Amino acid sequence: MRIKYPPQTVDRVLIFDTTLRDGEQSPGASLNVDEKLTIARQLARLGVDIIEAGFPFASPGDFEAVQRIAETVGSSETSPVICGLARATRQDIEAAAKALKPAYYPRIHTFIATSDIHLEYKLRKTRAEVLEIAPEMVAYAKSFVDDVEFSPEDAGRTDPEFLYQVLERVIDAGATTVNIPDTVGYTTPAEFGALIKGIKENVPNIDRVVISVHGHNDLGLAVANFLEAVKNGARQLECTINGIGERAGNAALEELVMALYVRRQYFNPFLGRPPESEAPLTNINTREIYKTSRLVSNLTGMLIQPNKAIVGANAFAHQSGIHQDGVLKHKQTYEIMDAQLIGLADNQIVLGKLSGRNAFATRLRELGFDLSETELNKAFLRFKELADKKKEITDRDLEAIAKDETQGIDLRGYQLEFVQVSCGDHARPTATVTVRTPSGEELTDAAIGTGPVDAVYRAINRVVQIPNRLIEYSVQSVTAGIDAMGEVTIRLQHEDRIYSGHAANTDIIVASAQAYMNALNRLYRGLEQRALHPQA
Repeated sequence: MRIKYPPQTVDRVLIFDTTLRDGEQSPGASLNVDEKLTIARQLARLGVDIIEAGFPFASPGDFEAVQRIAETVGSSETSPVICGLARATRQDIEAAAKALKPAYYPRIHTFIATSDIHLEYKLRKTRAEVLEIAPEMVAYAKSFVDDVEFSPEDAGRTDPEFLYQVLERVIDAGATTVNIPDTVGYTTPAEFGALIKGIKENVPNIDRVVISVHGHNDLGLAVANFLEAVKNGARQLECTINGIGERAGNAALEELVMALYVRRQYFNPFLGRPPESEAPLTNINTREIYKTSRLVSNLTGMLIQPNKAIVGANAFAHQSGIHQDGVLKHKQTYEIMDAQLIGLADNQIVLGKLSGRNAFATRLRELGFDLSETELNKAFLRFKELADKKKEITDRDLEAIAKDETQGIDLRGYQLEFVQVSCGDHARPTATVTVRTPSGEELTDAAIGTGPVDAVYRAINRVVQIPNRLIEYSVQSVTAGIDAMGEVTIRLQHEDRIYSGHAANTDIIVASAQAYMNALNRLYRGLEQRALHPQA
């Protein structure tokens, strides 16, 4: 029997990361297989217990991603559990089982809605039908893997008595984890805690499974709900890096982990530990949190708000004179945790134009970037070019360079060969671009716009001719100073899909053009996939 966390042995809070599945449902956050693999490797370094790698039946790309993650990140005895999502149908479960086959610890996570509103309007099924389908599909999943998780979708709005019945049936059918989702982020902490307590008290075989929770942040209560659930018996938390996810997102992994770490004396008794115990309540290596957060932000193109708890740029910044004075005298006057705990170094190594390739490569590895030899060579050339323009290269500059190389030019798509703009207070902004098409043909065109960036985008559109609408354009300075690199993030909409692009350069016009090309290439690949697999 190959289950990494048998329910009876769980003595801490398990972290179930769903960044690659639910997190990727954020508008514009679509990732390709290689990007998912990069994030999965970092999640393993972070120490997450379970990685929900995707929804194998949803598309060939999702199937391949789950399979490759199972092969490379989840293939040994020390690997995290690799999980695949499946609706409560045979074809979904079969696809998940096939994709997860290379994993040492595979888990199938199957679900069906249980709230009356979902039964009536979405599933068009009766309670009796769901009560029959749920255990049947759990048993079917159990025929492929030992570790099966079941979720009653919209449990937060499900009649508790019916929920107890469903859970009892699926546990008898072989579920090892039952996950209680607040699918629409509707419950309050007191209600969610009471829901978990009610399950503990009214499901007779509940001691045979791990109780998990999943929740969305529509009312800003997801993290608070989860902490209340822990106090009432939940031992697995389903969360995402930076809290990304559908609508308002999911509970943020970094916030949950650090809350349980900083306030472990408060939470210890709820896990049957003495209050004074210093043992961590999760398996997470907190010093990997910051680099994981940055990696996910970089690859998804989803910026982190400056005042975001734990990982925001202002999380450890102090502007008030009173606060600054207090922190200088003793950090704990205004800081409840050390920035180094999350891997944020106080003294960042500064590289310059005399720094060698080895120092450059070493620092990138420390920052969490695992570049191929080709990517490293290109990144080092970018670093040398930047070092000629800037006196000091900081970690943020290195991150910008590395992420450009890991998610930058798609050699199978369109490539920007040349961009030039002309503008001024008495001139009409004009841009000329040369683009290499996927077939290798070089096309040049020009356009006039309301500004230099608009002119560049109009010129690119004249060449590429893929219908799209620019719905977001943002620029951030990577570091301070007139010579700082600028990071550009954009989002394009095509029909019902959103595609993001990201680039960094000391020339903001060049960065804008490269970000636009990255987004267009994602759109181009998406159209190819939809043409090959219309049902995906």
